[in-house]
Amino acid sequence: MKTKQKSMTDTLKTEGKFIYAEAGEGPTIIVLHGLMGALSNFGATFNHFPNNGYKVIIPELPLYSLPLLKTNVKHLASFLKEFLEYKKIDNAILLGNSLGGHIALYFTKHYPNKVSALVLTGSSGLYEKAMGDSFPKRGNYEYIEQKAREVFYDPEIATKELVDDVYSTVNDRIKVLKTLSIAKSAIRHNMANDLPEMKQPTCLIWGKQDTVTPPDVADEFNKLLPNSDLFWIDKCGHAAMMEKPEEFNTILLNWLTSRNI
Repeated sequence: MKTKQKSMTDTLKTEGKFIYAEAGEGPTIIVLHGLMGALSNFGATFNHFPNNGYKVIIPELPLYSLPLLKTNVKHLASFLKEFLEYKKIDNAILLGNSLGGHIALYFTKHYPNKVSALVLTGSSGLYEKAMGDSFPKRGNYEYIEQKAREVFYDPEIATKELVDDVYSTVNDRIKVLKTLSIAKSAIRHNMANDLPEMKQPTCLIWGKQDTVTPPDVADEFNKLLPNSDLFWIDKCGHAAMMEKPEEFNTILLNWLTSRNI
């Protein structure tokens, strides 16, 4: 687990099996991180929306703590359901990046009444290469560093801390098996046939230079989702909320306001 931003560390709660950060009051935004995603990736979002009338909750997803057979999209969505029940949240805005977007979509398919809106950024769910490509399976430090830097438009976003984290993961045999298990389940649960049924307002925020889930994936999401709006951020790769946090937050807040969410 990477170090979290000061403000998030202060609010990080451990309650039973749940570890999460929470701030603000108002409609609830649940943030779902990806495979390369510590909670701190969403630090700017976590700091911004509580000041603008929303409650933001970022649960730590049990990517590496579930039994291997349960390390898949389906069980991660079940974990989210348990978490919402634990927090007594009847419905929420789900904001997902990469794998987190896929979990949000799978959850929405099965529990549509619990989702008031969807926000997807660099989401997997349509493009099955996304999972495998964004997460190197093995290699020396320099190779891992190169692969991590490719995820972002500005390679400097891949800090030593982030690269160290990925490197330790790919050198942990159990974590590699679990990463592969999640990737295989993501391919099995391609959402293309389900998207037309998802009537929730959906905000797609995409980096124009995303090489993991390229722009045509965003176009495809926008085409298949019946109630979506697509916004582009230039000079931005796979993790808009980290790479261009101010633009990301502005787009999202304006969209939520325009949709009265």
